[in-house]
Formats: sequence, structure tokens, C-alpha cells
Amino acid sequence: MPLGSVKSFILELDGPNDAAFTRGEVVSGLVVLELHKDTRVNSMKVQGRGVATAHWLENRGMNSVYNDYTSKITYFRKRQHLIRDNGESTVLSAGRHEFPFSFQLPEETLVTSFEGKHGSIRYWVKVKLHRPWAPVRKIKKEFTVIEPIDINTPALLAPQAGTKDKMARAWYRNFGQVSVTAKIDRKGYTPGEVIPVFAEFDNSTSRSVVPRAYIIQTQTFIARGTKKQKCSVVGTLSGDIVGARSRETWHGRAIKIPPVGPSILQCRIIRVEYMLKVCVDVPGTSKLCLELPLVIGTIPLHPFGSRTSSVSSQYSVNLEWLRMAIPEQPEPPPDYSSVVTEEEAEQRNNNNNPAAQQPAEDLSGIQERPLMAFVQEFRFRPPPVYCEIDPNPQPFNMRPRCMTC
Repeated sequence: MPLGSVKSFILELDGPNDAAFTRGEVVSGLVVLELHKDTRVNSMKVQGRGVATAHWLENRGMNSVYNDYTSKITYFRKRQHLIRDNGESTVLSAGRHEFPFSFQLPEETLVTSFEGKHGSIRYWVKVKLHRPWAPVRKIKKEFTVIEPIDINTPALLAPQAGTKDKMARAWYRNFGQVSVTAKIDRKGYTPGEVIPVFAEFDNSTSRSVVPRAYIIQTQTFIARGTKKQKCSVVGTLSGDIVGARSRETWHGRAIKIPPVGPSILQCRIIRVEYMLKVCVDVPGTSKLCLELPLVIGTIPLHPFGSRTSSVSSQYSVNLEWLRMAIPEQPEPPPDYSSVVTEEEAEQRNNNNNPAAQQPAEDLSGIQERPLMAFVQEFRFRPPPVYCEIDPNPQPFNMRPRCMTC
């Protein structure tokens, strides 16, 4: 069969090009086949798949032998015959032929689409056209899946706080103690929100120190019981210099979350996690860093109305955040290596160097928990109802908030 018999072979998915799907929804579309003349076709089938893959190579020693680390999880697999192979060829007349298809995503928890350095989570539809005495024609189209994360839950609305101190010393000489106490109002946020940071820095040393805060993204890939991590700084906040034997307080200093993908916590081989790191740069010694966990969600905070009302029914998928430019900053985010302390850097080097690791821990039993993901547009929240009055007004003589509770 001559190759010129097929004029066009197109796969179209219903909905806008930037549409996103979630568990239980139906993915539908159309296969369009245009022929120059009557053509025999053995079969045509459409396949839908969702696969998470982690993969990297590592070189051991001075030789050129590489170890291959690969793991894969299939989240769904569907197949539908548009033209079934029953042993005889089907003759299609010249012209345009349309073949609609649809399949439902699993009701079980899926994982948000993701593209990373050492792995990916992808969903796609593929169509194969088989003809006698002709190569197989294939066409493939990816689509996006999100796993909604609602930050309006008690666990993600809980405040996060901590305190940490360190004795600054160099060459066996003590310069005094530095301590940091920090608190944020909740654990869950969405891209574009501002995190007010409440912190207190007590500098009892004889040197000036510089407080800073960072939003850290950590991508973790797991294969054959081995972890590979990639950390990056996605947001920064610089404070004023704290002089020797003095104290500085942040009363809600703002650090903005850029348009990053949400947390991925339910995949056994790929995880995307965030943290707020409040650090103090002490000249002549290593940094003092306090870490507060963050979860980047997809459903923004609902300040009014009952949380038991159908939050999911109010959730609408919007990919506008992908086109949002990261806001201008006085300086670009620093490299992650300039943020970690010396102890953390040494520990991370050991974790990413298999030759220095202990025997690999069996991670096959890791509990499943839930950047490509998509969030509701948060920049234009509706104003509160005019007649709504706060039932618990804050008294004027209220004592200032405690930094550690």
C-alpha cells in the first residue's frame, strides 16, 4: 500500500488546549483520518496511559561503568478499538473519516503531572493505524492531570513555629550565641500568596549577623532503594543587619511564593516538597538555619463560609499561573549550595554519592501519600459579603502574639 494514501492523521482532544483533568473525569476526543483514495486498514486503536518514571545514571570509581537506576509506576492503562482487527482488512473510502473515543480516568488517587531532571509523571493518548504492507502510523498527545490539594484542612491550617540557637566559634574561639525564633500562620499556601514571617533574631556575639529567609523546593527521586535529590531556592527574603549584642524582630515580613508547581506527596518514586528556611549568616562560621515545612496546594484559602461546604465544587482548573512571570526581584535567588549549612552540605553529598552510603534502605514499603500542576486563579479574590460581621472581634487590649506557640 503506497504511503501517499493517507492525507492526514490527526488526534484532537476535546476542550481547550490547556485543559487539565483529575481523577474520575472523562477524557474524550476525535481521531481524524483523511485519505486520498480507498484504503485497506487492518486495525486502529487508541491507548491512554499514565506513568511515573524515575531514571538516572551514576559512575562508580574511575572506570566508565555506569549504574542504571530506573523505577516506574503505571497509574492507568486504557485501550479502545476504533477499527477492530477481525482477520480481514476494512476498506475505507477516500475522504475524511472521524472516530470519536472516550475513557474515564481511575477513581483512585492520581498524581499531578510533573517534569524533572531525573524523572517525570506523564499522561498521554496514543493512536496506532495498522495497514497491510505499510509501516504503522502513530500519533501521540499528552494531557495534564492534577491531584487537588485543599489547604482548607486542619493539618494545613495549623501554625508552624520553631526556635534554634548556635554558639558562633572559629579557631576554638567563641564569639557568643546566636538564636532564631520563627513562626508562620499556617502550613499550606498556594502559588502567588505572600507568607508573613514572624521572627526574632538574638545576636549575643561580638559580630554583626544578617538574617535571611528562603523558600526551598526539594525534588526526590527513588529507584532501587536509592534516592536522588535536587534542591533549589525559589524565593528569598533579606533582612537588615543585626548588630553585635542586639536583637531584631520581623513583624510579618513578606516573602512571596512564585508560580511553582504544587507539592507531590503521594507518589512512591517522585516527591516534590517545600520548606521555609530562616537563616542567620554569621561571619567566620557556618550558618544557623531553622526549617519550617510548607505544602503548596491548588485550592486557595476560603476565609468566609463553612469549610464543610463543597470546596471541590468551587474549584476550577486554570492554567494562568503557568504564564505568570516571576515578579521582579532586587537580586536573583541564590544557589542552594549557598543556603545550606556545612553539616547539611556534607550530609547531602553523602546521600548523593552511592559509594559513601551505607547499604541501601528498603523503601518498598514507603507509605503512599499525594511542576506541572494547576491551581485556581487566586489573584482576584471576591470581597466579603457587606453584611457579614466578625462574630469574634479582636479586643483592643489583646496581648501580643507569642512567637513560639
